Amino acid sequence: MKNLFFVLSLILSWLSCTSVQARYFNTVVIDPGHGGHDKGCQWGRVYEKHLCLDTSIRLESNLRKKGYKTAVLRRSDYFISLPQRVSMASRYRNAIFVSVHYNFTWRQEASGLETFYHSAESRSLAQYVQSSMLRKTRGDNRGVKQARYYVIRNSKMPAILVECGFVSNTSERNKMRRAWYRQACADGIAEGIALYRQRG
Repeated sequence: MKNLFFVLSLILSWLSCTSVQARYFNTVVIDPGHGGHDKGCQWGRVYEKHLCLDTSIRLESNLRKKGYKTAVLRRSDYFISLPQRVSMASRYRNAIFVSVHYNFTWRQEASGLETFYHSAESRSLAQYVQSSMLRKTRGDNRGVKQARYYVIRNSKMPAILVECGFVSNTSERNKMRRAWYRQACADGIAEGIALYRQRG
């Protein structure tokens, strides 16, 4: 019986530590997708890599105003491999990881925002960010989904990957070319992060 109580106490202690790690962080690692020769998705002169970087810089500005520390993995148009991104992010402690992307499909009618997570501890972060982005942008909801994208699968901290709309959709592409939309995406992500820290 004593052994049983000991095991239960260890489990409760582990769950408590996991919860604290998920909720009480002070640094947000921001990963602007693509860069350099990796343009990401493209339609005409609209490149995903540029949209990702601009949205990420706006996200950083918002988060700093809220008192968070931030680390942006690239600040200009150059290439970083996926393993490098994970390695760079792993240098930070007491942190979460947010990878910013825009979507593409040959079905031009497809639209909306979606947020991906891999580990169970990242699910609530994805849910808060998705809900907040939808409120800010009034975009279509494609949901919160589990996925095996390299950067979130290999991250050692709570990690999500957001898709802020479809470059391949004419209506959304016209929006994302405007600063207000990219700002709305950034503000939604930041608001979701703040809710995650408050509520876990």
